[in-house]
Amino acid sequence: MFTQAGLFLLDALIGFLTFALLLRFYMQAFRVSFRNQVGAFVVQLTNWLVMPLRKVLPGLFGLDLASVLPAYLLQVLLLFVVFLLRGGLDVAATGNLHGLIFWTALLATLRISVYLLIGALFLQAILSWVSPHSPLAQPLAQLTRPFLDPIRRIVPPIAAIDLSPLIAILLAQVVLIFL
Repeated sequence: MFTQAGLFLLDALIGFLTFALLLRFYMQAFRVSFRNQVGAFVVQLTNWLVMPLRKVLPGLFGLDLASVLPAYLLQVLLLFVVFLLRGGLDVAATGNLHGLIFWTALLATLRISVYLLIGALFLQAILSWVSPHSPLAQPLAQLTRPFLDPIRRIVPPIAAIDLSPLIAILLAQVVLIFL
């Protein structure tokens, strides 16, 4: 029982930090301004981990590897702890542990990225109905624009209702099925 509670807390903590690191990565990749409440929160929450890594890990094609690598490594750590606490020592003896954990962590990181996109799409859709001039509306639009623009080219608004977020969420759900 204590192991299960500890794993739950560890999963929640690592999941939240991974989410913040990936949000920072995508905000930088899509040139979203950090001059808002969410951007400031993400920067302050992740600076302790990202800034030292930037000194030794350069970016690649304009992508901030110092933000995405710790997110992946946190998933590796979580899976390793879960694996050991749930009695996975017999697989560890066969030597397949490293490959299993590293691939599963990559899939977990990609899954969290898709959930981040779905959350941003939901929040953007709700804000567009409730408070279209909210301070978060512009950063959310910048974050989701690369995913929505191709859909908007194919499916135009119907009676001034934009269906592209719904279609993007459905496509993201399909991607989650394969992950």
